[in-house]
Amino acid sequence: MSSEISGDKNVDVQERTDDLPGDASIAAARSPKQRRGRKELRSDQAVDQSGSAFPTATRGQLGYRIDQVEEFLERARDTYDRGELATSPVTSVEVRQTAFALKKKGYSARFVDAAMDRLEEVFYERERRARMQELGEEAWWAEVGQLLREVRGRLDRPKGKRFRRRGLFASGYRRSQVDAFLDRVSALFAGEDTLSTSDVRSVVFHGQWRGYDEDQVDELLDAVIELLLATR
Repeated sequence: MSSEISGDKNVDVQERTDDLPGDASIAAARSPKQRRGRKELRSDQAVDQSGSAFPTATRGQLGYRIDQVEEFLERARDTYDRGELATSPVTSVEVRQTAFALKKKGYSARFVDAAMDRLEEVFYERERRARMQELGEEAWWAEVGQLLREVRGRLDRPKGKRFRRRGLFASGYRRSQVDAFLDRVSALFAGEDTLSTSDVRSVVFHGQWRGYDEDQVDELLDAVIELLLATR
């Protein structure tokens, strides 16, 4: 099931964060990632991908390298079963940022991406529960509130100036497309629109000479996904 923030949930977040100080642009460092078009799987399918779990890409289409997908899902299964005792634990952020090489006769990207979406939600929920137990519910909500303030600080900037622009000889994300999508995010926080995590993950922007810095834009979209997951 796709995660959405309704107007009611937005009010709940706002009520919990009204007393937090300050406003800032996003500060946490996040790596840029491939944005993927996906559909959701049930939670029991997210970590039970054994054997030939995915169909291969259709003729004329490239798919994800099977060995890379299987290796990552094996780590995910180990993490799901053993938690911090896993040999190489997987986190929700790593799931979101993982991209696989393309080749002929690889796994269908659509089906793998759906599983990766669900994996991110499963691992985020476990991490949220652990973090809330460590900090306490109010402190955890304070962290969420601070992230919300940082995102809104970026959204409140004038269109065309929300992010750093690339240099004279470099291309970035098309500014008008990014601004249009961020207007939807602003409407979401105002309770006037809905967005799912899949909507944010799958958004694609065209290139533009001296466009917005891709890393900064991807960083903000990561934060929006975290807010959607936190308030689902």
